Amino acid sequence: MSDETPKGTDYLASTFNAPETPAEAALRPLSFEDFTGQAKTVERLQVMVGAAKRRGDALNHILLSGPPGLGKTTLSFILGNELGKTVRVTSGPVVEKASDLAGLLTSLEEGDLLFIDEIHRIPKTVEEYLYTAMEDFRLDIMIDQGPNARSVRLSIPRFTLVGATTRSGMLTAPLRSRFTLQTRLDYYDVATLTGIVKRSCGLLDVEVDEAGAKEIATRSRGTPRVVNNLINFVRDFAQERADGKITRDVAADALELLEIDARGLDEMDKRIMRVMAENYRGGPVGLGTVAIAVGEETDTLEEVHEPFLIQEGYLQRTPQGRTLTPKAYQALGLKGFAAAQGDLL
Repeated sequence: MSDETPKGTDYLASTFNAPETPAEAALRPLSFEDFTGQAKTVERLQVMVGAAKRRGDALNHILLSGPPGLGKTTLSFILGNELGKTVRVTSGPVVEKASDLAGLLTSLEEGDLLFIDEIHRIPKTVEEYLYTAMEDFRLDIMIDQGPNARSVRLSIPRFTLVGATTRSGMLTAPLRSRFTLQTRLDYYDVATLTGIVKRSCGLLDVEVDEAGAKEIATRSRGTPRVVNNLINFVRDFAQERADGKITRDVAADALELLEIDARGLDEMDKRIMRVMAENYRGGPVGLGTVAIAVGEETDTLEEVHEPFLIQEGYLQRTPQGRTLTPKAYQALGLKGFAAAQGDLL
């Protein structure tokens, strides 16, 4: 690799034709027709791609938001494939200085896509350079300091910025307003995930019946990435402990071994709820306190576990902190705090 290679480029300047791993290459959809779910977002993107191809112009900038694992990166690769352009990939924390951004942008060709994951984590000093890059396709870089300081203007090809974020509220208003399309990806329903299970199993040459596919889908937290991770483990389990075919019983036994129950709750989900129930009477309790009690980072709890627990009705956010719902007590096999208090009277 050349010494001039921009920081982070090798980590993530992968193109659509060079996926990260063979497993991802095998399961990643290659076109809108192969992509399952997110119908409204897909239709919006198809309109933009069709219009850009008719004009022979670069695609307008796009912001994809939503919980991790729902297909933001996959959609960016599909955009590149549909347009016949290269997709350069990086992440917000990697782009630490203006020179990092300049290196990435100047390496693009006309119409290429730059995908920035976790774009809300780009430093504010670097974000300001994105404004002119997105609007005017130029960069004004300051060279030296003090009396010798001077500005150098760099022209860059017309490109498309595809930003992805799990926390759209942390994006500044000036940056958000520069995206032509802002669209959110939501959790998948069981029927859609069942179809994804069957498609992935077909690509992996794994035999699965309808009940087995539904069992995996039900426990996958509404997330395709989780589906594909579970499929790989269930496949191994089926080959070692069964006849290689994934049935409902085989899938259930494999996922119980992973401590993922029929509701899709994993061991950490239950630890979070149990700590809140037993130590803090179901809340309200602060997120930082819960994180310390379960030995996990607050960001992980907030971005990975909380969205699912809230959406499924196990947890509530209040101005005073997080509180458990009766459904959470039922999932844990515990009495609610009010009922427990009654037993003491």
